[in-house]
Amino acid sequence: MVVAGAGQAGLAAAYHLRRSGLVPDRDFVVLDGSPRPGGAWQFRWPSLTYGRVHGMHALPGMELTGADPQRSSAEVVGGYFAAYEDAFGLRVRRPVRVHAVREDPDAPGRLRVETSDGVWSARALINATGTWERPFWPRYPGQETFRGRQLHTADYPGPYDDAFTGRRVVVTGGGTSAVQHLLEISEVAAGTLWVTRRPPVFTTGPFDAERGREAVARVERRVRDGLPPRSVVSVTGLPVTEAVERARERGLLDRLPPFERITPDGVAWADGRTARADTLLWATGFRPVVRHLAPLRLREPGGGIRLDGTRAVRDPRVHLVGYGPSASTIGANRAGRAAVREIRALLGHPAPAGG
Repeated sequence: MVVAGAGQAGLAAAYHLRRSGLVPDRDFVVLDGSPRPGGAWQFRWPSLTYGRVHGMHALPGMELTGADPQRSSAEVVGGYFAAYEDAFGLRVRRPVRVHAVREDPDAPGRLRVETSDGVWSARALINATGTWERPFWPRYPGQETFRGRQLHTADYPGPYDDAFTGRRVVVTGGGTSAVQHLLEISEVAAGTLWVTRRPPVFTTGPFDAERGREAVARVERRVRDGLPPRSVVSVTGLPVTEAVERARERGLLDRLPPFERITPDGVAWADGRTARADTLLWATGFRPVVRHLAPLRLREPGGGIRLDGTRAVRDPRVHLVGYGPSASTIGANRAGRAAVREIRALLGHPAPAGG
């Protein structure tokens, strides 16, 4: 058994897999491409403190307690994940990158998992490779002529970088990260503009269980139809915090529609409007890291991998967690448990009472 990825979803799956007794410890391995514990959290920008994190849920079996809200989220969550691996004896191999998963020609019915650290033959794969390593960069005419700097959320260094201090900055993207970047950068920049594909939807009130179920159901429908999963914000909206309310009052969040092209000195819209810019920051999200699964031909004509629960419909040996409806910390926890339950059924082992 192979678990690929040791972020929230991968660790949750490994925890439930070990507790299940489905396979001996020697017969399952957790592989992680990152250099240290923490999943994608270890790469978050320094100014994202733990107190500003939106919706971090604890891993199963161990709460995250006593964290200083002023510490960086990378440090807090990275330390928590490391302690979690130690507490439950999850011996993660890192850094190990999965290059390809295909049929094992030497063991019919098994999967051949080819990695930077050797090859494993597996009865099932829990794929928890996330999205961080695949940032989405939109392409516009003239992009290569821009004389300023272009950055993505994946390499955002925080607001006090030369790319932002005293600069004219265009932030493109409609998600929570884009809003966080804007609020920070506006404190040091000469000016900011916010560009989104569609008008942002701001939501007030608590994100209760009913709203959560509705959001998950909408993403699940896309995955069941074999379509690429959409971002969480696309179905939940942007939460209105005190900082967001102040920014709206100052006009910082008066969005502009997408520009038509990029010029050497800025951006231009189809109606003739132009804006000078020194820096373009793309907060345009990420795509699932699933290219290593290409030999199994799991994609549907719509471009996504259709799932039944966590099972890939085209190959029930492959389970995707942290994908689509489980691409959130609480969803990842639930998917990890569900994947182990479904693998138990695949391998012909009845679930224990209450399992």
